[in-house]
Parts: sequence; structure tokens; C-alpha cells
Amino acid sequence: MKGFARREFQLVLLRRMADYQPELVEDAMRSLGADRTEMREVNARWQRIVRSRTFPRGRRRYEAVLGPATAAERRIGDVVCEVAWWPPFPLWPGLRFEILMAPDGTVAHEWLVRDEGAPVPRLETVDDLVPWSCVVGDLDERFGAVAHQDGDAPSRWHATLTAPDGTTYVAHFVWGLLQTVVSV
Repeated sequence: MKGFARREFQLVLLRRMADYQPELVEDAMRSLGADRTEMREVNARWQRIVRSRTFPRGRRRYEAVLGPATAAERRIGDVVCEVAWWPPFPLWPGLRFEILMAPDGTVAHEWLVRDEGAPVPRLETVDDLVPWSCVVGDLDERFGAVAHQDGDAPSRWHATLTAPDGTTYVAHFVWGLLQTVVSV
């Protein structure tokens, strides 16, 4: 699609992250040579694409914007789903964008995940959970018993964890990338 590719897709991801981390988003926009006006315009175009009856659906929608994907099957319980992913974006080296598709091909989930072989940051204590330092899967790997919940928007995810001192925290993610951690 003319005028909408990997750079613009990163702006779409940043748009929702700005709710939590406006300073990080400002820095990221500058590194892409963009401003808030362009980010809003690109996000509006993406929303029109998502709602369009004529634009391809499922994996083909993302391939039209991001290029060819790598894909594999993943079993989730009794269901075999297809997972497709793209190489890391310049803004988040070591992370790739991934979609999980239901057996009928509809996209069930989309987010940033750690790329295979990319090192997981040191996450020994809750203090190590700083914005944009990790993805949802890193939390499971480092903190064990984490309770996951859908967020208040499709791009958001929450994870509840308990520190060794018994304090409970909620980690807020946007597009799978950590935005903030608060005690509850």
C-alpha cells in the first residue's frame, strides 16, 4: 500500500503507547522523522484500513503493510493456530511483531515479542521492570506465576505478579511492550 509501510506501522504502535509514555514516544517519533500530527494521521489511516470491507483481512492485511511474514503452527490447548511474524523494527531491536490467527484465519492477537535468540534483559526484581524494557513473555520467564488479563483496549494487556516481599504489582503493556508497573 503506497505511503504505508514499516515506518508508518511503528507510528501506529506508538500512538497507543503515548497514553503511558509520552516522553519515550516523542523520542521515538523524532528518530523516525515524524511528529504528533503525522502520527495521528497515520493512525487514522490504519483505523480506516482495519474497518475497510475491501482491504485484505488476517495475515494478508499485515503483509500488505509489513511485507512477507514467517509463519508456523502453534498449539494452544486443543487448538492449532497459525502464528506469523516480521523482522524487528528499528525502534525496538530484538523484538518482532507477531500475530496469532484462529483456525479460521482471523487475527486473535497481535503484539511485540522477543525475537528468537535476542537476549532477555536482567529482570531480577520489580525495580528492573522499566518502561520498554521487556515484553509479556519476558515476565513469565523471569517471574513465574503471573496472572494475565486482557486490557481495556485490544492493544493493551495487564499482568499481575507478586514480589518476594508479598507486594502485588500490575504491569501494563501496550502491543506487548511494558509501559508501567504499579503496586496494588
